Amino acid sequence: MTEETPGFDEKPDVPSGATSEDAESAAASQEGAAPAGDASAQIAGLTAQLDQVRKALEERTADLQRLQAEFQNYRRRVERDRITVKEIAIANLLTELLPVLDDIGRAREHGELVGGFKSVGESLETVAAKMGLQQFGKEGEPFDPTIHEALMHSYAPDVTETTCVAILQPGYRIGERTIRPARVAVAEPQPGAQTVKADEATEAADDKESGGPDEG
Repeated sequence: MTEETPGFDEKPDVPSGATSEDAESAAASQEGAAPAGDASAQIAGLTAQLDQVRKALEERTADLQRLQAEFQNYRRRVERDRITVKEIAIANLLTELLPVLDDIGRAREHGELVGGFKSVGESLETVAAKMGLQQFGKEGEPFDPTIHEALMHSYAPDVTETTCVAILQPGYRIGERTIRPARVAVAEPQPGAQTVKADEATEAADDKESGGPDEG
């Protein structure tokens, strides 16, 4: 029996007549054929991973844009609420001061706004105006139920619509917000006055077309 010599590996079969260089070249070509398939698989795997990363990036970008939009809406809402609260606070403060302003106005009408009282009253009116308080209500303006409160009612032959003929208490507003309507006395056209005026206008038109009234 032939014993194998330890320490020596078996070499691949080499065709007869082939040199050792040819054998090494064949072995190298066999070893290089396998990694080509592995490279394609690695490229495919990397492409799939890249697609996953792009998809995740798009999702995170959409989340970030949504959060930014929500934050902008939150800031606008907070700013709007802050302005509203400020306007309400100012309106409440000035509403408490309206009786004092009414007293100052009555004192001015009666010639009693003099001396130190005049200086204090005018300073208070100036401060109220700086805070946005505006007075409204004038005699002769048309009655508007949204800003006027009629306390007295009468008829007058010289008005053609419901008119404020006296301002019993001025109204006040802050911007577009009315904090107190003007309390007024109103007058409506005299019943039948418009009919008489219409008849007179018709007669005048007829006289103009006919060349004037007939002379006796």
